[in-house]
Amino acid sequence: MPRVPGARGRLKNTPAPQPKKVLLAAPRGYCAGVDRAVIAVEKALEHYGAPVYVRKQIVHNVHVVSELESKGAIFVDEVDEVPEGAHIVFSAHGVSPAVVNAAADRGLHAIDATCPLVTKVHREAVRFARDDFEILLIGHEGHEEVEGTAGEAPDHVTLVTSPDEADRIEVQNPDKVVWLSQTTLSVDETMETVRRLRERFPNLQNPPSDDICYATQNRQVAIKKVAEDAELVIVVGSANSSNSVRLVEVALEYGARAAYRVDYASEVQQHWLDGVSTVGVTSGASVPEELVTELLQDLADAGFGAVEEVKTAEEDLMFSLPKELRTDLQGKTDARALGGRQRA
Repeated sequence: MPRVPGARGRLKNTPAPQPKKVLLAAPRGYCAGVDRAVIAVEKALEHYGAPVYVRKQIVHNVHVVSELESKGAIFVDEVDEVPEGAHIVFSAHGVSPAVVNAAADRGLHAIDATCPLVTKVHREAVRFARDDFEILLIGHEGHEEVEGTAGEAPDHVTLVTSPDEADRIEVQNPDKVVWLSQTTLSVDETMETVRRLRERFPNLQNPPSDDICYATQNRQVAIKKVAEDAELVIVVGSANSSNSVRLVEVALEYGARAAYRVDYASEVQQHWLDGVSTVGVTSGASVPEELVTELLQDLADAGFGAVEEVKTAEEDLMFSLPKELRTDLQGKTDARALGGRQRA
């Protein structure tokens, strides 16, 4: 989707029952894994020059992908589309061993930008499969992360896509079964799926630590708090971003009268705002803060100039870059090597 710049003054300041304000959720936007992955592509372009190939979208955000394309990144669906010997970056969502092997067979120089929290789930799948557990993987069919995790132990993984499906799943040995999950799911829905699985399989084991990403959880907790007092919630994020879509659902479940997802501020419709006094704003974990800033500017034109931040957690986690990218072109340690950008 091409970026459509917002026309300042497009949204009108219409009457509202109470003084207008924005409740701005915090945390919001980029998480550590996304920041690491985006910087990885930027640095690969600096190191090796364009083009650098990326399997799938590096993160699920149309603006980020478009910006990286403008710098020389080429996004492909599979490694067989990449010229032999080229550089390829694996996305933050992770890949299966079959993809890694296919890249090696083509002589590609692979840079793994998989989020470390996704890698953790991959390792759990390998370990439980080695111990001959049946793995119930809670997630969305077709999502790259699910495909990557399932690919680590295809003979041991059964996908569970919803709480209702949990009532129909069959296992071979109910005494040796464990659940894992996609990292970007709704916390509430995942726990409901686990509850219903455990009703059927009382000996169901938990993963050694919570699989759902800290950023996904934190953004959902923040929007729950915002939604209690917001008539309208606007989530900045792309349609294929699982965690962004979940934020809309969570906002509606926790009290918002209406909630919409937009890629850009220019998509906000005037009628959403008519008669509204309080607007909640947040963004998915793959959304740069500049897109939220543009939304706030447009909302200010509509009379929502007062912004109150609703902070429910502090985030200071940072992930080091892939080892190939931790130095600058002179061989010195890059300032971003052990962290990333500083973000609002």
